[in-house]
Amino acid sequence: MKTQYYTATSLDGFIADAENSLDWLFQFGEPENGSYSNFIREVGAIAMGATTYEWILSHPSDDHSNPVWTYEQPAWVFTSRSLPTIPGADIKFVKGDVRPVHQEMSAAAGGKNIWLVGGGDLVGQFYDHGLLDEIIVQITSVTLGSGAPLLPRRIVTPPLKLLSATVYGHAFAELRYQVFPPE
Repeated sequence: MKTQYYTATSLDGFIADAENSLDWLFQFGEPENGSYSNFIREVGAIAMGATTYEWILSHPSDDHSNPVWTYEQPAWVFTSRSLPTIPGADIKFVKGDVRPVHQEMSAAAGGKNIWLVGGGDLVGQFYDHGLLDEIIVQITSVTLGSGAPLLPRRIVTPPLKLLSATVYGHAFAELRYQVFPPE
């Protein structure tokens, strides 16, 4: 089991623009022969921050009535405020230290991986406690100039270990890194 940060970023390192929008990313659609379908099959639990969850809430389904919740896995949303629920979704709202929540997620994942959906600061909290094993980032061929940073942490010693680099279509390069606990 691994705890993984799987995300997309602009070439200049932002996962969302200054308005927390992902429209810059969705112009590309799914990467040609991308890794998401294989990745999600190995995920047993997911975590995200309030901003990511609110973005999902603000993007309704095709009939414009309910948010699109495509995850079958149990999810933990880190928030300090009350947020609306999504009918039929297995979502737990939590706050505070990520360590006890990570233990709960590990038990629920049933031997599968934990996906840290985002944002970058939440992922940084997992990293700070040595709970992040892998970063899988798809770099897209746009620059945003500002926005939500990929991972607002210094990771210098020990450095990340590049495991693979793969090109998908004409707009994506996926980099997979092993993460070592901070010293």
